[in-house]
Amino acid sequence: MKKYDVIVVGSGAGMRVASNALQNDMKVAVIDHGLMGGTCLNNGCLPSKMLIYPADVIRTLQDARAVGIEGSINRIDFQKIMSRMRSVVESSKKAIEDSVRSSEKLTWYKDNSEFIGDYTLKVGDKTITAPRIVIASGSRELIPSIPGLKEVGYLDHITLLNLEKLPKSLIIIGAGYIGCEYGHFFSAMGTDVTILGRSPQVLMNEDPEIRSIVTEVLSKNMKVRTNHEAVKVEIEGGKKIVSARNRLDNKVYRFEADEILVASGRMSNSDLFKPEKTGVKTDQHGWIKVNDYLETTKPGICAIGDALGKHMFRHTANYEADVVSHNMFEEEKQINDQHAVPHAVFTHPQVAGVGLTEAEAMAAGYKILVGRARYTDVAKGIAMAEEKGFAKVVVEENTGKILGCSVVGTEAPELVQQMVYLMNTDSRDLAPMTRSQIIHPTISEVMIQAFSELEHPYHEGKAESKQEQKEHVPDA
Repeated sequence: MKKYDVIVVGSGAGMRVASNALQNDMKVAVIDHGLMGGTCLNNGCLPSKMLIYPADVIRTLQDARAVGIEGSINRIDFQKIMSRMRSVVESSKKAIEDSVRSSEKLTWYKDNSEFIGDYTLKVGDKTITAPRIVIASGSRELIPSIPGLKEVGYLDHITLLNLEKLPKSLIIIGAGYIGCEYGHFFSAMGTDVTILGRSPQVLMNEDPEIRSIVTEVLSKNMKVRTNHEAVKVEIEGGKKIVSARNRLDNKVYRFEADEILVASGRMSNSDLFKPEKTGVKTDQHGWIKVNDYLETTKPGICAIGDALGKHMFRHTANYEADVVSHNMFEEEKQINDQHAVPHAVFTHPQVAGVGLTEAEAMAAGYKILVGRARYTDVAKGIAMAEEKGFAKVVVEENTGKILGCSVVGTEAPELVQQMVYLMNTDSRDLAPMTRSQIIHPTISEVMIQAFSELEHPYHEGKAESKQEQKEHVPDA
């Protein structure tokens, strides 16, 4: 049996823990049966955004008609877009692999692994152990058990990266962030896209006012069929046919396309490496249970990232890796503070948020004020002709503490990131913004405009009419 000071299961954000352990002169093992760098590098954040940026360029040119600019796209080189993406991913992965191989105190086990006892894993035909173990095992695609799907064949977020030819038509099963992002990409490339989602709207984890705008705008570039549950897949005349039951009228409708993309959610990898054999408890879905310090139910074993089944973002996993690293080497423990976890959906329009939505804040028992502002409430928004851009903030009434923020529109992630910084100040309130000069004219002014409109919550049904009635002339 080979002994190490630290074992890290997973080479994504887990590599941050491994690197910190090496800097503390520890002997480290990293286990990953997949590609070095994890999901984000190989088939998640990096490759998807490499593809989505060209789609953004196309939509920007098309949307420019609203400000009097009309252009044309002579050619979309799909193969070049795909090859450029693969080249960047491969070079990044190689750089990490070269670094790992050059380290004398780090051993990379590129094989399947599973726990076989206390602090002990079997990796291929080897057995290794360590008093400290970090589980950064990620998650994998959840494939729904739809009759005929496996036999007919489908794409997922991994296999689509190998496409050499753009499909003429595509059905996406799932209306979450992966479905909406790739719906944007393929529709901008020229594919006839249909999104089938079980939920009443796309992006059901977003604020209702935000997802309503996204559904409306996406529907201009593709067919969006929410409340549709896929029940059967088959092939007819060379086309893939998805039969979906409309959950409103209970009728079954047929949709056909050249390809199917499954984007219906994620599942835990714990069934593959059996953490229960070392005393690590999971919930009913296999997600690892941890306390406020990211410690599992087994002393000396921590878990981070997608393995927890909560905030499945690389920036969150990186933050959690730093928390675990700190607690591993420092006496005073750092808590895993998740009060201001930001996220973004790089579809068209872009979406971003942080903290609690209005409904979540009310359900948590907060007395709140809610502020709303359209991009066109400020001069830069008018200049950009951002008719659907919209920002919403949620504040605790008595303290002014920012509880959450949601934005839809151009540069939404950058606007929300400003709120993340405020939510991590000592007071967590809006005071730094209200006493700051804001460059005029910029789209950042939409955030201070939202805060200037704070009022008590009103029923969701009134939201649209209230926004329509609101009149505001921005400063010149």
